[in-house]
Amino acid sequence: MKQSVLFTKTRKEAPKDEVSLNAKLLIRGGFIHKRMAGVYEYLPLGLLVLNNIIGVIREEMNAIGGQEMKLSALQDKATWETTGRWDDEKIPVWFKTRLKEGAELGLGFTHEEPLTELMRGYVSSYKDLPVYPYQFQTKFRNEERAKSGIIRTREFIMKDLYSFSRSEAEHRAFYEQCAGAYRKIFKRLGIGEITYRTFASGGVFSTYSDEFQTLSQAGEDTIYIDEAKGIAVNKEVYTDDVLKDLGLEKKNLKEKRSVEVGNIFSLGTRFSDAFKLAFKDENGAQKSAVMGSYGIGPGRLMGVIVETLADEKGIVWPSEAAPFAFHLLNIGGGDEKVRAYTDTLYKKLLKVGIAVLYDDRDLRAGEKFADSDLIGIPKRIVVSGKTLEAKNIEVVERKTGKTKHVAEAELFHRGA
Repeated sequence: MKQSVLFTKTRKEAPKDEVSLNAKLLIRGGFIHKRMAGVYEYLPLGLLVLNNIIGVIREEMNAIGGQEMKLSALQDKATWETTGRWDDEKIPVWFKTRLKEGAELGLGFTHEEPLTELMRGYVSSYKDLPVYPYQFQTKFRNEERAKSGIIRTREFIMKDLYSFSRSEAEHRAFYEQCAGAYRKIFKRLGIGEITYRTFASGGVFSTYSDEFQTLSQAGEDTIYIDEAKGIAVNKEVYTDDVLKDLGLEKKNLKEKRSVEVGNIFSLGTRFSDAFKLAFKDENGAQKSAVMGSYGIGPGRLMGVIVETLADEKGIVWPSEAAPFAFHLLNIGGGDEKVRAYTDTLYKKLLKVGIAVLYDDRDLRAGEKFADSDLIGIPKRIVVSGKTLEAKNIEVVERKTGKTKHVAEAELFHRGA
């Protein structure tokens, strides 16, 4: 991508009505556009980041046996009445509409009901299980508060995986496998060290559910961390009995603000019983499938990455989320030799499959550096009259500011 043809432009100031750091920086950098409160649109740079995050999640879900699919956002009233969750008093975040002939529909906020109903057509024997379908799907939630940028929105993409197992033991084994996959995802996206598996309420399904909470002052949650054990407890279940059950002591816990970036929880047989999703076991006995639900919001992850890794200059993308691997800057002014060399280098990088954003604009060096810091691509390649004369290339790490000069060949063979 050449920056001169990128239709989005960086901004010095964020909209005055934005209060969250992630929205301010993402709007200023040209990654997102605010349509209305709680609704954001992903521009070319932002969509590249979002798709990279989705790619990381997809790889880890496939690695544990997930099968990707995509369900409808439009929801049938009768399906949800089966479990009583069509009721607005029970589920206050519904967006509902009507067909022209008057039938009422909803916009999906989650998909336990429709997927369980669908699975009845594919599960009848113990040989059909376990199965782990998942999707990346747009959800709609009529949130009362939507002031945290892309961390909490009314329209968002959710990765929701649902497990269907033959027994509680089989379910628990996959549950832990998925927890491990989540840890890998957060590590790959640069927030592993500040993200904790957090015990929270399990509701009617189990003693506990598991949230994955990332430390951030932008967070709406309060957690208590045992750093030595690497686990935390959500404030909602922070009682003496819970701490005793988990083997935690108050003196070892630190109170922190955090953002929930993922959750996993057991569903038992509530939905499979409601929809009569049963199978015959090895002895011919009818049993209900044991279910679990596992969610991550890629857009929320994107916002949390910005909130937690940004510095005073702008965004700092981890390599697996970044829109490009390199930001190539020509700061040779009007020097035609510098321009010709940078143009050729850009073509070489593209030829070998290296993702690069080329700032070929006719701007002062200071403006290009400021934009590069704001956009946050992991490595900056600088070409100037001085580097051309020295027959090397300047490479700057965005995260550390560390600068080194390398030969062109090293840029290709070692990734600088």
